[in-house]
Amino acid sequence: MILYYAPGACSQACHIALVEAKLPHQLVKVGRDRRTEDGRDFNLINAKGYTPALDLGDGTILTENLAILAWIADSSGKLLAKDGLERWRALEATAFMTSEIHRGFTPFFRDGTEQEKEKARQSLITRFSTLSEQLGEKQFLIGEQMTIADCYLFVMLAWAGMMGVPVPGPLNDCLTRMKSLPSVSTVLAAEGLA
Repeated sequence: MILYYAPGACSQACHIALVEAKLPHQLVKVGRDRRTEDGRDFNLINAKGYTPALDLGDGTILTENLAILAWIADSSGKLLAKDGLERWRALEATAFMTSEIHRGFTPFFRDGTEQEKEKARQSLITRFSTLSEQLGEKQFLIGEQMTIADCYLFVMLAWAGMMGVPVPGPLNDCLTRMKSLPSVSTVLAAEGLA
């Protein structure tokens, strides 16, 4: 299995999930020029042109964070309850981050105007407050065990810090806890971000 990733990008959520689930994998870094570190045209691997992409080893390429994260969880039996409300809450939180929070960072990554960035910042503050309420006093978003939602949350919180988007105290505490997890430390080191 090969994960095509960009350091610190949203693909980091899948990387954390792979390490936490203890699924054997290789990493292939993709540059801003859409070339893999070994010189291949990434657009020929993923026509969408962005990471993550997961080569399942049989010629199948899976894309999109939510799909890859769910595949990792189902394949490993970890990071997502098999059934019941906990499963759906984890998927709900991951979808919320994919559609509402991740997208909210667009002006920061696409040279938006200061006005666009400020509007996005205010929207992100509201969205992160929603997640903070969901987190409450728990260790992780859904409970006391890490799920795919937490893998994604880590990346979104890291981006918030980089872009100067304030997040509520419980989410800062969560980010600090997650940084100390062996899986997250391993990923940060592997991506050259330790």
